[in-house]
Amino acid sequence: MDIFKRISEHRTEKDSLSWTGTFAEYIELLRSNPGLARTAHSRVYDMIASQGINDQSGTKSYKFFNSEIFGLDRAIEKLVEEYFHSAARRLDVRKRILLLMGPVSGGKSTIVTMLKRGLEQFSKTNLGAVYAIKGCPMHEEPLHLIPQELRLEIERELGVKIEGSLCPSCQMRLKTEYNGCIEDVHIERVFVSEEGRVGIGTFSPSDPKSQDIADLTGSIDFSTITEFGSESDPRAYRFDGELNKANRGIMEFQEMLKCDEKFLWNLLSLTQEGNFKAGRFALISADELIIAHTNETEYKSFIANKKNEALQSRMIVMPIPYNLRVSDEEKIYYKLIGQSDMSHIHIAPHALRVAAIFSILTRLKETKKQGMDLIKKMRMYDGEVVEGYKEADLKEMQNEYQEEGMSGIDPRYVINRISSALIRQDLQCINALDVLRALKDGLDQHPSITKDERERFLNFISVARKEYDDIAKKEVQKAFVYSFEESARTIFDNYLDNIEAYCNWGKIKDPLTGEEMDPDERLMRSIEEQIGISENAKKAFREEILIRISSYSRKGRRFDYSSHERLREAIEKKLFADLKDIVKITTSTKTPDEKQLKKINDVTKQLIDEHGYCPVCANELLRYVGSLLNR
Repeated sequence: MDIFKRISEHRTEKDSLSWTGTFAEYIELLRSNPGLARTAHSRVYDMIASQGINDQSGTKSYKFFNSEIFGLDRAIEKLVEEYFHSAARRLDVRKRILLLMGPVSGGKSTIVTMLKRGLEQFSKTNLGAVYAIKGCPMHEEPLHLIPQELRLEIERELGVKIEGSLCPSCQMRLKTEYNGCIEDVHIERVFVSEEGRVGIGTFSPSDPKSQDIADLTGSIDFSTITEFGSESDPRAYRFDGELNKANRGIMEFQEMLKCDEKFLWNLLSLTQEGNFKAGRFALISADELIIAHTNETEYKSFIANKKNEALQSRMIVMPIPYNLRVSDEEKIYYKLIGQSDMSHIHIAPHALRVAAIFSILTRLKETKKQGMDLIKKMRMYDGEVVEGYKEADLKEMQNEYQEEGMSGIDPRYVINRISSALIRQDLQCINALDVLRALKDGLDQHPSITKDERERFLNFISVARKEYDDIAKKEVQKAFVYSFEESARTIFDNYLDNIEAYCNWGKIKDPLTGEEMDPDERLMRSIEEQIGISENAKKAFREEILIRISSYSRKGRRFDYSSHERLREAIEKKLFADLKDIVKITTSTKTPDEKQLKKINDVTKQLIDEHGYCPVCANELLRYVGSLLNR
């Protein structure tokens, strides 16, 4: 790639988006697209919706968040629908501060960062274009130029809503530069940019003794007071506070409830009336979405103080819990590791899964539902089918505890421990046991874990280890089954012959003697029992298989043992049970003979080619499964 050519093309693309004209020309743009005059809340919602919304069975998911946020579908749906969508429709929700409240490393900052970065990109599209009075320090809406007395008529004419008044700077410029001719005022297209301080403001609390309210509302420019003669002259004032610069976009309050009270007083008027006080000026209009984030402890302390009732009533609190799905937790770890320089170290399959199992177990609460333990609950939360329980049971459990997911092990701790395992010298690959060992070793160093929690977490590590043992045995089972696929097909064909004869009250022929025999009940049950098919349920299961075969035949498709998920599992388990002794001997012998070595090599190749292992972790897996089978 020619780097400088690409830079030049990018500059040209950016220049092509620029637009400058008069207020009269802007009005013509509005006639064809009234959406240009949308509020900041509408702009943010349109930005999210423009990426696409999936609606499945009444549950919505938003593609905008899919690349960075995992496992928070319910929280995100509530956030978008109850706040952004409602605020975009000019409901009273837009007059509230959005407070994201949740545990550390739960995704609050990531959500805010995504909204800011997304708004920057959206402002570069035709749908998200933002126009402002040229030279205005607050990049304000050009419609503020229209006098109050004429707004009702013009709103009807253009199909827009006009809210807010000119900032002091633009009021003076309209008189001095344009002689009151609003149609001649220069308008330009602006692009939201946190770096350029356009449409995005960020306030972070610091020492109250040194932090000045001017950080929010701007300050007097003392070097120009002698020139202009008054502190109430807009030319002697810097409109460069975070509230000024966040106009038309997003104002982020980092750890808002740690702020000194005087910094929060400005928000009372800004939220309810859409304006704030700065210097010796009348109230200044601002159209911005105020979003803050804090942890649960800070929030409880805040609401306990009666002096905060006025501000509390102006907040919409959105809980952002930890993710509770194992598969999504894995994605979080892969994302964080992918951002590091450790991508050259191979991560064995299921290594991050066992870490995710441990994390999720620490976040779940015991359910009162009979027969449901944490492992089953974890599986149902992850979308797996648990026998004896339905979708209604899942929803009941999800609504059982409002605070579920607000505590437990955070992703940062897990990534810190995985990092310590990754950084070991001469390491080519880490596996699940390395990760579990690192998690266990780190519990003593975790500053906020009590003795009782430590014991509980150690138990969850043991549970995760047992889960991995099952996964490891199944993984080797699959590899061995593939190596003996011809045997799997033979078992499958025999089973089909027998169930066909059973369901049709027929006989089967012995392939050697030609003698007619009754269906082999022992063979059929030895397969069905592998997946828990009871004696009472066997007839229905066999008939279901025949119906599936008939359906495949009508469609001209071939039915094999992998066409039916449960039958495939039963065949593999049956075959693996028959091969168990071979596996034990093959994987545990220190000096394998030529025949055993060939089997090991076949299975190792299958693990590498089909299951994502490298030579190192494939051999470690076989040794580990050999030790499990010999216990």
